[in-house]
Amino acid sequence: MSENLVDVIVADHREVERMFEELESGQGTPGHRKELADHVVTELVRHSVAEEMYMYPAARKALPDGDEIADHEIEEHAEAERVMKGLEDMPATDPRFDELVRRLIKDVRHHIKEEEENLLPRLAQACSAEDLEDLGRKVTNAKKIAPTRPHPGAPDKPPANRILAPGAGLIDRMRDHMSGRHTGS
Repeated sequence: MSENLVDVIVADHREVERMFEELESGQGTPGHRKELADHVVTELVRHSVAEEMYMYPAARKALPDGDEIADHEIEEHAEAERVMKGLEDMPATDPRFDELVRRLIKDVRHHIKEEEENLLPRLAQACSAEDLEDLGRKVTNAKKIAPTRPHPGAPDKPPANRILAPGAGLIDRMRDHMSGRHTGS
């Protein structure tokens, strides 16, 4: 698989969409639905942190309106993270669970559409093939050490996010292991 930034981001989007469709089907036990929601949250958090560490700084540098675009995307991440935080300890049997899942899906689908129709094509035009490959590798590697749980108060811009995210990721993975929380990796 290519490590081109666009391919990496779009592959993540398709994987999240697959999980969204399964959640929307309403199939499975409450335990399965909670496990699936936890997995979606893990993947979204990792993806968002990696974008904030590398893709948005690249947009700020490469695009004339990059600051505006990056700030907008980061605000959308922050809103999704608040919804994910609400889901964190909520059982699937709670009546609010499906409501929050629906809200998260709606918000993230909107975000994906914006990135795929605007930001990613513009970055593909503005960056060299080598830069896109380098960014793709950096995003892939960042996801490996990123947090697995939402941290709405954490920094979302370099350099603070690059310094703090790996530590939060380590603590999250320890918590996941000790609690038996399924994160899909």
